Amino acid sequence: MVRGLYTAYTGMINQQKRLDTITNNLANASTTGFKREGVTARSFDECLTVKVNDLTEGVITRNIGQMSLGVKIGENYTDYSQGSFKNTEGTYDLALEGNGFFAISFTNKRGEESVKYTRDGEFTIDNEGVLRTKDGDYVLNQGGGQITIPTEAASVVFDGQGNIYADGEYIDTLQITDFENYDYIRKYGENLYDIEEGAVETEANASVHQGYLEMSNINVVEEMVEMITITRAYESAQKAIQTADTMMDKAVNQVGKV
Repeated sequence: MVRGLYTAYTGMINQQKRLDTITNNLANASTTGFKREGVTARSFDECLTVKVNDLTEGVITRNIGQMSLGVKIGENYTDYSQGSFKNTEGTYDLALEGNGFFAISFTNKRGEESVKYTRDGEFTIDNEGVLRTKDGDYVLNQGGGQITIPTEAASVVFDGQGNIYADGEYIDTLQITDFENYDYIRKYGENLYDIEEGAVETEANASVHQGYLEMSNINVVEEMVEMITITRAYESAQKAIQTADTMMDKAVNQVGKV
């Protein structure tokens, strides 16, 4: 019965983690370029019991059975599938079709600069014509530098390869980066991604669409259905704990009096 309490408890903890992930997905359903997260679960390693106080055998480490210890939270994963496009007709609104990320020069609160990556192409230019994200970070070119667009240009065009033209004259090229293994990519916050040691850059096959934004790949209906399933599983674990508690109460306070 005690083991039943613990097993049901691990189930509740796992469902809570899944619910937190679903809630975060729903909160970012309208966030530009956001990628859905999921969480895995696996059973605990089986516990092997051993025979004790058995004088018929010289070795007492022989396994006599195995019992599961419930469920264990696995790891979060990110679904990088393509999101739908929203037509904004904005000059500096860019969407990527295919695999790849915009490279961003990010400055943290301590003033430290580093390169981060994003699928959010909602860009703008400052008074000097420097291309920035909506949060003010610099958008990088292929050489890792800033991109400056003439403020007096009547027309600014981004082609499918990320080349930038102002009034028909070539200005610069966006740095669009991809990686061999997305397991080395982790979410950093502020709709950005960071890479871990071991990440290998590769040529991106993404094409740029000007005047569009890639929306999140969240399916709100599917997330809501999943939330209902999680809630019911959580309630089932609660009932299992209540049942085990009732059985223990009877075993101690009623059967024990006999």
